[in-house]
Amino acid sequence: MFQIGGLIVFCGLLAQTTTLLEALSLPLEHTLFLEATPGQDPSPTDLAGDLTNGLSSGLLSGDLLDILENLPLLNILKTRGGTSGGLLGACLGKLKITNPQLLELGLVQSPDGHRLYVTIPLGIVLNVNTPLTSSLVKLAVKLNITAEILAVKNDQGKIHLILGDCTHSPGSLQISLLNGFAPLPVQSLVDSLSSFLNKVLPELVQSEVCPLVNEVLSELDVTLVHSIAELLIHGLEFVIKV
Repeated sequence: MFQIGGLIVFCGLLAQTTTLLEALSLPLEHTLFLEATPGQDPSPTDLAGDLTNGLSSGLLSGDLLDILENLPLLNILKTRGGTSGGLLGACLGKLKITNPQLLELGLVQSPDGHRLYVTIPLGIVLNVNTPLTSSLVKLAVKLNITAEILAVKNDQGKIHLILGDCTHSPGSLQISLLNGFAPLPVQSLVDSLSSFLNKVLPELVQSEVCPLVNEVLSELDVTLVHSIAELLIHGLEFVIKV
């Protein structure tokens, strides 16, 4: 009699436990959805970071630094005969570009959400050898290129990213003397050279760098491009403002 009563109690507890577990359990499709959630679309911060990282890597692998190091500045200075540039070129012995740099890219989104603006900060050092002094004159030069990125949809309904305006950022050219204080004749030469660089360098760098930016943009990861283009087409903000 005791054994039968114990069995009845045990079965009752088992039935209650089974009912409780069924109430707490989730449908199979709901469980699968929760498991799949972490692998869904990347966050906006991830997209922005992946874009700037992809552009930086593409520019560097596309020989951007070699392009900067081989800018034909001295040839331009010496071929401007009869102009201030030609006279300045005659005063220069050698002009060599060293230490080309690509600094951290900047990224902002337009107020309407349909455009991106990528700031590409560049730096070089100009080593100037002149008969006016026995020492080498070194100038640190910094310039920003700004590239506009748009999303467009073709006739087949596919969307992709294209390069819009690509130009040097007005007022971003900075030229400074690394040697410290220079004697008056040298300072006069530096001033003349700086004035000439302000006229020539921005357009020269722009003409060399912007085609490379367009090439890199066309070779970005397809999934990344599609995700960003979708957001831009619909004007959705994904670049975090700082």
